[in-house]
Amino acid sequence: MSKKTNCPTDVDLLKRLLLDMSQERCVENVLKLIVDRIASQSDVALARIWLVAPGDICANCHLRDECPDQIACLHLVASAGSSRQTGEEWTNLDGFFRRFPYGVRKVGNIASTGQPIEVPNIADNPSILVRPDWAKAEDIRAVGGQPLIHQGEVLGVLAIFTRACLGEENLTWMRMIADHAAVAIANARAFEEIEQLKGQLELERDYLRDELLDAHEFGDIVGQSPSLKNVLQQIDLVAPTDASVLVLGESGTGKELVAREIHRRSQRKDRPMVTVNCASIPRELYESEFFGHVRGAFTGAVLDRAGRFELADGGTLFLDEVGEIPLALQSKLLRVLQEGEFERVGDERTHHVDVRIIAATNRDLKQEIEAKRFREDLYYRLNVFPVEIAPLRQRKEDIAVLASHFADLSARKLNRSEPRLTQASILRLQRYDWPGNIRELQNVIERAVITASSGRLSFDLPSDAQPKNPDPADRSQIVVGTAIITDVEMRRRERANILSALKQSRWKVSGDDGAAKLLDIKPTTLASRMKKMGIARPI
Repeated sequence: MSKKTNCPTDVDLLKRLLLDMSQERCVENVLKLIVDRIASQSDVALARIWLVAPGDICANCHLRDECPDQIACLHLVASAGSSRQTGEEWTNLDGFFRRFPYGVRKVGNIASTGQPIEVPNIADNPSILVRPDWAKAEDIRAVGGQPLIHQGEVLGVLAIFTRACLGEENLTWMRMIADHAAVAIANARAFEEIEQLKGQLELERDYLRDELLDAHEFGDIVGQSPSLKNVLQQIDLVAPTDASVLVLGESGTGKELVAREIHRRSQRKDRPMVTVNCASIPRELYESEFFGHVRGAFTGAVLDRAGRFELADGGTLFLDEVGEIPLALQSKLLRVLQEGEFERVGDERTHHVDVRIIAATNRDLKQEIEAKRFREDLYYRLNVFPVEIAPLRQRKEDIAVLASHFADLSARKLNRSEPRLTQASILRLQRYDWPGNIRELQNVIERAVITASSGRLSFDLPSDAQPKNPDPADRSQIVVGTAIITDVEMRRRERANILSALKQSRWKVSGDDGAAKLLDIKPTTLASRMKKMGIARPI
């Protein structure tokens, strides 16, 4: 082959290409840079790159019958060149050769063997091309295909079609470009993955920082009532599994605390628990909040953004107030719960996630289903293991422990001296109905700590602080209407109250931990009443 017939090499252009490839940090930009620079040489008709990726169009691929496993294949990801006949730009990625299975046709063989195919002169091997008519019409004289190999792994294939025969210098440059291209693609992928992980970690950090602040508002699960102990037993049972949990209870009962405890005791505890308050999301932003969006998907979407499902991948997603999710979105939510698949808003690419769902609601979802506001199939998907939290009015035993816990938390938070809860204060708190449950109790305690004088807490409760829906067990403690308590009953109650305070203080009358302080009376007054009532410490 005479030197005249060789494809001339623009050495300076190729040197710049090698330098520019090494500085690029975006895979898409690397690919476009390679094919555009190669195709810009005068005798190069077409430059293309295929990369290895999972099979995605197997059902409609024209090479399906030749594909060995339909798992992975070569995807056409970059193309540059133009027709001398029509002037058409050959940048389309959706043509007949957009996919090649491993080991199938020339491109597939390059990938499966890791060996190049170099045909310096097609006249010597006319069967190399599938479309000889196209080659003749476009005056294609040579073709070269190089594997893109990085650290022993075939990433893809680079192919070049020229209108002049290829000399040894051309082939050497092509091998060099393929080697550098493989490194540039691998580096750009690594950089993109680092940036993606960095962005995701920053989002997780922001979400978890906010949630950590909210979580410490209530502290850990506190209480000693039988109903609360039953809830803790249920948590022990379900936490090690991946079953969906539906936490039921009135507003303010601590449903999120239960969800956090389930996550903390699960096998996913080292991954994030991400919370979505379904009641606080504007209707038009639900889909973006759950699944994320790509730049330009809607007005204001200036950047790609991961949704809560992506952030919770490998961990737990807590859907608070799940009954507030619009009916139109519930089918999409059901799909991701069943299949672990979703698409970001404005994106066609399918994302896969592994997320455990814990949902919570204060609504009666069965009534919502009857009213056609909640999907029955979604309800059964969420309600695999229900956990019901009793309202505070039904577990009065927890009020004293919770009040003491919140008083200590508030004192530390507000930098106040340690507050003092008396037995009389506890009894007043226990007589109240607490429609806002634990959240209301916490707010009342915090206000009391702020306004406390001389270490004594004064509670801002409604004047008629009586239970609206008392339990039968509490009825004997309630004064109904203008009913009168007899003097004998009053003395009996006073005696029982003093005995309770003495037992709690281990029969110590005075001092900071004495019964007198619990009763909020002077030690001398308590001693006088004990003598009058014949109360003496047991021997």
